[in-house]
Amino acid sequence: MSDDHRRPHWIYAAGEDPDYRFTLANERTFLAWLRTALALLAGGVALDAVELDMPDALQVGIAIVLVVLGLLGAVASWVRWARSERAMRTGDSLPAFGFGAALVAAVIVIAAAILAVLV
Repeated sequence: MSDDHRRPHWIYAAGEDPDYRFTLANERTFLAWLRTALALLAGGVALDAVELDMPDALQVGIAIVLVVLGLLGAVASWVRWARSERAMRTGDSLPAFGFGAALVAAVIVIAAAILAVLV
């Protein structure tokens, strides 16, 4: 397929096609992060739907944080895929992924808050 027809152009117009195995690995990583984003969204919806023995404001607040993290995770996964694909095409270093550390920290804080209330 010609690069003129592939989207997004800012990725495919740069450099050369990398080995397809690297592109497929990048896509698998993208899908793994997307699954994580979907799990965060599902957790937020479930937390809002189930009655737990905690203050309603805290439960709704945690549910909102989970949904927002899911949204940010979906966006970050696409940005990460795009930046990695472009880096592979141009021979640059792969980008750092600071969102992963922030996501881990947020999940730890949320889990600790839920445990503190439930135990």
